[in-house]
Amino acid sequence: MNNHLTLGFSPCPNDTYMFYALVHNTVDTGALRFTPDIRDIEALNLAALAGELDVTKVSFHAYGLLRDTYRLLRSGAAMGRGCGPLVVSLRPTSMTGLVGKKIAIPGRYTTAYLLLQLYDPAFSCNVVEMPFHAILDAVSDGRVDAGLIIHESRFTYAGHGLTLVADLGQWWEQTYGLPIPLGCIVARRQSVDEPLARRVSTAIRESILYAYSHPQETLEYIRGYCRELSEVYIRGHIDLYVNDFSLDMGQEGERAVAVMLQLAQERGILKHEQLKAIT
Repeated sequence: MNNHLTLGFSPCPNDTYMFYALVHNTVDTGALRFTPDIRDIEALNLAALAGELDVTKVSFHAYGLLRDTYRLLRSGAAMGRGCGPLVVSLRPTSMTGLVGKKIAIPGRYTTAYLLLQLYDPAFSCNVVEMPFHAILDAVSDGRVDAGLIIHESRFTYAGHGLTLVADLGQWWEQTYGLPIPLGCIVARRQSVDEPLARRVSTAIRESILYAYSHPQETLEYIRGYCRELSEVYIRGHIDLYVNDFSLDMGQEGERAVAVMLQLAQERGILKHEQLKAIT
């Protein structure tokens, strides 16, 4: 079994923070070695759907289509409360008022888009895909009527003169009483068997614990990929998305994932035809 693995993760502070120690070999991983592949989350989703990466961050939406080819690891998840995607617009409106309007989304396989469809199936039409960092400008200049925002856009949308329409994470938590599962780490079954997957998961946990103990050491690496260089912003982003669920999703996390994917299947959002169309 191969001990040299490709490792996909996003340039967002929570990921560069969690994987710093693995990339720099500052924790004991035995013979395991990781080659980083850093891409936007939707690019990672598409790479995993094409079977390109050994170990990678993906959206839980994408994982719903990857379960036959990738194993879910217990460590490295982006999951929690108060951290879900937001819908924003230039002028005050309601979600009902946005039905049939043009909404920018950060990718068709993101959990954000899955949540939007779970909120109301009417939002499965008339969406415009674009990189997450381009959405705020698209809403501000009127190219779209609203935007579905994730990552640092949660912290900066007000500075673009935009207003909050709905917090989909809050809706999820109030409706189902569960943390919001956003992203996870998966390992390709073809190249990572179950014992190796457990070793990888342990290595990720150790990498996170190292980051907890050496926050200043990780900062320069994080800033090398981050769009917002303020240390206050970076720490806020990490505190929001890296937590106990990142160390181990636990039974509550497992339950949240199971409920989300079951709802997606029952409502016809997760279809095997989608995967066949890609591969």
